[in-house]
Amino acid sequence: MLILALDLGTTGNRALVFDQRLRVRARSYREFPQIYPHPGWVEHDPEAIWQSALTVIREAVAALPGEAIAAVALTNQRETCCAWDPDTGRAHGNAIVWQDRRTAEACAEHAATTLGEQIRSRTGLRCDPYFSASKWAWMREHGRLPADAMLGTIDSWILHRLTAGAVHRTDITNAARTMLYDITAQRWDPELCAAFGIDQRRLPVVEPCDGSFGTTATAAVGFAAPIRAVAGDQHAALFAQGGYEPSVIKNTYGTGLFVLANVGDRPPQAGELLATPAWRLGGRTEYALEGGAFSGGASVQWLRDGLEIIEEAGETAAAAASLSDNGDVYFVPALAGLGAPHWDAAARGMLIGITRATTRAHLARAALEAAAYRTRDIIEAFRAHTGHDVQVLRADGGACANDWLMQFQADILGCEVLVPAITETTALGVTGMAGIAAGAWSDRDAFQRHIAIDRRYRSQMPPAGRDRLYARWLDALERARCWHHDS
Repeated sequence: MLILALDLGTTGNRALVFDQRLRVRARSYREFPQIYPHPGWVEHDPEAIWQSALTVIREAVAALPGEAIAAVALTNQRETCCAWDPDTGRAHGNAIVWQDRRTAEACAEHAATTLGEQIRSRTGLRCDPYFSASKWAWMREHGRLPADAMLGTIDSWILHRLTAGAVHRTDITNAARTMLYDITAQRWDPELCAAFGIDQRRLPVVEPCDGSFGTTATAAVGFAAPIRAVAGDQHAALFAQGGYEPSVIKNTYGTGLFVLANVGDRPPQAGELLATPAWRLGGRTEYALEGGAFSGGASVQWLRDGLEIIEEAGETAAAAASLSDNGDVYFVPALAGLGAPHWDAAARGMLIGITRATTRAHLARAALEAAAYRTRDIIEAFRAHTGHDVQVLRADGGACANDWLMQFQADILGCEVLVPAITETTALGVTGMAGIAAGAWSDRDAFQRHIAIDRRYRSQMPPAGRDRLYARWLDALERARCWHHDS
């Protein structure tokens, strides 16, 4: 049985074809443009996302001539939202990306009212521009949301195109990231929809992760196969990492950094973190605590594309290793504000400690160290909120290939970091969900037996050293707080 996993990321789309032994039989990847209309604004062209997705699907399938795809699984960047015409399927302007901060002022005003508390208690989220509702409200207020527009996150948009317009659905993990979904009642909340001026009838039907998502249209992609699972990328990664109990904590090092831990079948109190459904599978909903940092790999991408001081991300490991220490140079990666546990939409990126002796190697090292420090910020919030220590962190995502970063992460946390053999765990996890639904594996334990750990990193830094570096990081972070003010 072959399962095609479509991984719709923030900077590009990937298709992987897995067999029942979780061997990758084919793969394809294509980036798509990032659009920055104003400082703090981030957009994507939905049509570019679709064309990129279509290309990787066709390339992956073409690599396996004569072999049939038994099922399709879809995982996606969350919170990014768009709108489109129900008849033509044409998008109404660009999608607004999860990193976008244009609604920060409106969200701050909402958060100071009873609406902020309603959002927190019903959705498990904070009233923050990170999530979809305020983005759709902005579209409506600026004439980009016709009354009959279909609304959805990127999974819904691609499902609509994959099925030639037959399906307007989403899954519980994506619905729960909109600020419009009651995670206890498991339904769209009519009061929250009304508060943001959203017509609930234009939102997609919410399915379990292993629900009914239609069949790919041959005219669209060249083959017909059932779409057996949909899940937000971080939830899929948690599933692949075996996050079925609170002792398993994972961090995905992607465009952002996302730390999740399963906390069972009841929505948790979240403190400075977020409460979110981990997934709904086999008729059972499990929940997770989550902390996200908005800039992880995005910082390295900025070094490459913005500053042009590196040609590829892999150069940063050698650059960092070439130095005996960080030269007291720190980078606060608040390129889109600060997420958990600080929740400061007005924070901005900052380099501090620069002298005439500072080189490009110091900047590269500072960007890598920042990912590890932001991860520790979130882990410290986990420890404070749950009372549980963290002995092992399961890591995945593209930056796991960076040995220097993984070792520094183990050092700054004082725990073991495990990296699986297949680091594309977002695609792997949703493949597991689809495969169990399609009968490829009997249950999640059978699925997990095919997943191996590839590398282990143990802390080599004395506690006093890690605490000194982290204290210095906190000093730098504090100086970047509350920087941006609308004029």
